[in-house]
Amino acid sequence: MHAAARFQGPSDLHLHSNHSDGTEAPEQVVRQAHAHGLRTVALTDHDRTTGWQEAGDMAVHLGMTFIPGMEMSAKYEWRSVHVLGYLFDPEDAALRAETDRIRDDRIGRAARIVRNIGRDYDLSWDDVLAQTTADATVGRPHIADALVARGIVRDRTEAFDGILHPREGYYEPHYAPDPLTAVRLIVGAGGVPIIAHPATAGRDRLLPLALIERLIAAGLGGFEVEHRENTEDGKRMLRRIAADHDLIITGSSDYHGAGKPNRPGENTTSDEMVARLIAQGTGSAPRYP
Repeated sequence: MHAAARFQGPSDLHLHSNHSDGTEAPEQVVRQAHAHGLRTVALTDHDRTTGWQEAGDMAVHLGMTFIPGMEMSAKYEWRSVHVLGYLFDPEDAALRAETDRIRDDRIGRAARIVRNIGRDYDLSWDDVLAQTTADATVGRPHIADALVARGIVRDRTEAFDGILHPREGYYEPHYAPDPLTAVRLIVGAGGVPIIAHPATAGRDRLLPLALIERLIAAGLGGFEVEHRENTEDGKRMLRRIAADHDLIITGSSDYHGAGKPNRPGENTTSDEMVARLIAQGTGSAPRYP
């Protein structure tokens, strides 16, 4: 158990760096969070933990609390399901093997998408690599950035609404485990799994209640309720489920730097919920100033 009284709010528990699909280095992400008035943050890059040291060092330097995290890719039927994991052991063998598999397949999938797009547009793999850092796993956001750099689209939003949308025919699927597996792996590594933005509109709407019950039975810690993509009806349902099962509720920005309009601290997590998260996670520890 970790002493939870040492952290300070406000808290934003969903931030991305250029180690996945953000546009800023981990220390820059933390600086931005600090400039927006945040005092506790979690770095949650997709399927990797390589930014923890840099982000944690900067957080401590600025007098902030750093909570180690990750956003793990999962899939249910056609839906992408993102499971935020906090305070897990980054060296856990089973979890690392799964995230390595996810990242490796994402690279091959990105190359296939670029090859498809290149049949109709002036876009190459080198264009995409120019939009990444050495530590990043290449994914669709980097392809979107390459399309912007080539002047084919104006921004990431236009890229995802157009060329990168599955209806355009360039899309390729990638490997991801089912959400039950993701939750079990995070719990097995001593972490706390929270479903990210689980109540969006359209095809990625709320998961079936029967599946949510199974996830809770497997150790699901809670839901990211306050997120700009969740619908109001969805938020109300999530709060009811969380109250019925005494789950954690978080609020976060899902900050990606220049990659998305989301700003640090646009949604935050209450001190009570952060304390519960810290008390529940046993695989790694927060870093305090």
